[in-house]
Amino acid sequence: QVQLVESGGGLVQTGGSLRLSCAASERTFSIYLMGWFRQAPGKEREFVAAVSVSGGSTYYADSVRGRFTISRDNAKNTLYLQMNSLKSEDTAVYYCAARRSPTTTPRAAREYGYWGQGTQVTVSS
Repeated sequence: QVQLVESGGGLVQTGGSLRLSCAASERTFSIYLMGWFRQAPGKEREFVAAVSVSGGSTYYADSVRGRFTISRDNAKNTLYLQMNSLKSEDTAVYYCAARRSPTTTPRAAREYGYWGQGTQVTVSS
């Protein structure tokens, strides 16, 4: 059972930056895919970004491509999400997710078996 703990959320102004972290309870070399999802009030959980174990494959939602960067440090068992040029529509609870094996649908929440508790990101104008 992989435990995931997110941190780094907070309140930031429009155009600002935040970096989210997700610490895993075991060596992330054994976790093929790690990703970030978000859920705004009254909306469904949506895919943000994902990265393969080597970092060689990354996936982004169109709404964040070019502004957000996902990365992972397997030596530290940690996943990151660098968020720049934040907009009010980025306001949501951000969740870290993990999957042990490859999948052809890395953007689908149903493919991930492990989830963190979430961290709130609020972008104010």
